[in-house]
Amino acid sequence: MQEVTLAGAVMLGVLGLLVGSFLNVVIHRVPRMMERQWGEECAAYAAEHGLAAAAPPVDSAPRYNLCTPRSHCPACQHVIRWYENIPILSYLALRGRCAGCGTRISLRYPLVELATGLLFFACGWRWGIGATALLWCGYSAALLALACIDWDTTLLPDDITLTLLWAGLLASALRWLPVPLADAVLGAVAGYLSLWCVYWGFKLATGKDGMGYGDFKLFAALGAWFGWQALVPIILIAAVVGAIVGIVLKLNGGLREGKYVPFGPFLAGAGFAAMLLGPDRLMHGLLGLLGLAA
Repeated sequence: MQEVTLAGAVMLGVLGLLVGSFLNVVIHRVPRMMERQWGEECAAYAAEHGLAAAAPPVDSAPRYNLCTPRSHCPACQHVIRWYENIPILSYLALRGRCAGCGTRISLRYPLVELATGLLFFACGWRWGIGATALLWCGYSAALLALACIDWDTTLLPDDITLTLLWAGLLASALRWLPVPLADAVLGAVAGYLSLWCVYWGFKLATGKDGMGYGDFKLFAALGAWFGWQALVPIILIAAVVGAIVGIVLKLNGGLREGKYVPFGPFLAGAGFAAMLLGPDRLMHGLLGLLGLAA
């Protein structure tokens, strides 16, 4: 384990602010990239089968990915200059408004940057500057992006969930994590199958979808990172917090159309708790919360 220093943790925190700025791009663009891909696939299928309602040609839309086009204001198309994109500071200097048209910028952007910076700082403070801390920084960035995307769109992109899953298994195999490979594999399998069974049980009983397949993959990824032993406290914490938030939103009339609350953000929150506290302390805290601790 690397030596833990305040300076090292601060350095990782600053890196986290920069990564958080990029995560804002990921959170905004990845769902739209998925929708465009689905549209292209539908257009190709319609054209291949000669359907009258064929969508526009695949190559008619401008290129759109994480790099192109440059970040800009959606209201006036003002291209964001480098000095308008400094994490948190630019938001404060601009007073939360676009430099081109004065449209208000969502508070989400600096909050994501701040959250990423704090998570990276926490990783540096716990593990020092080294491969282990960077590994958990990557975990934190992926989990935060998934939580925000799922909250906005109820989508958990495979490009992130499956990458997180395989990264956990690989890290365990290379002994970068304290979780034995057998426990990581069993955790991934048990995580996926447990929510899969809940999904189908609920669907058979009610005829409705209680969650998406992305939740299965995210829970499998958490099982790969922490082992099968951590699955119970993670799912219980996610379920309890999710239920509380859902009840509050329902009482306040804050539920979105369809009266649903995405489950991914609460899985992610439990995943952060497991990272910061460790699975053993997480379980002990859960038992204490339920009044079952000795």
